Amino acid sequence: MTALVAADGSASHRFLARLATGVAPMRDLSDVVHQFCLLHARHPDVIEQALEHSHEGATAAWMAEAAAGFAAERAYIVRLVAAAGPLPSTPGQAQSEAAIAAQRHALDMLAQSDRTGCADGTVLALVLDWPAIRALLNIAGERLGIDPPASALPPAFETATVIDALAATLPVERAMLFGAQQMLAQHRGLWDVLEARASARDAH
Repeated sequence: MTALVAADGSASHRFLARLATGVAPMRDLSDVVHQFCLLHARHPDVIEQALEHSHEGATAAWMAEAAAGFAAERAYIVRLVAAAGPLPSTPGQAQSEAAIAAQRHALDMLAQSDRTGCADGTVLALVLDWPAIRALLNIAGERLGIDPPASALPPAFETATVIDALAATLPVERAMLFGAQQMLAQHRGLWDVLEARASARDAH
């Protein structure tokens, strides 16, 4: 799972890497904040939905901790959006909104899956991928004069323990990996949208 996140997660996307090095244009950082707000800062979020649908004892306590931690992350993103101001003017806005709406729907389906292990894998991948996203949100926060709060998401060693406990049988492990792969695909898709939006603004 950690190898999957390292290979296919947000940290390996070229646009995130570009924004994290040097001084990124504020409009690009603002766009990141706004679009991640659209994808994740809603109630109930992905983790809260998964908490309702997961029946895995191995992840119950971890999932509750992750839900509380991610609620704090949502509040942080909302603060960043308020500080960043309006969404940067970008050609093709309607197409971007449609793409992110489709991503939200895909994440809802994963979080509400009745396939044992799928919702859990979705959340595990979100929590493992979030530090790379959070690092960029923090860069935006610092530029906006907001001190980044400490993350309350479960630490990596706890998450690793839960992954080992959950992957006790092959069918559950497969479902968990499927959920994780789909979550990472949605994040990569969002970074692709963000990169395309930045290129459109630069060319406009």
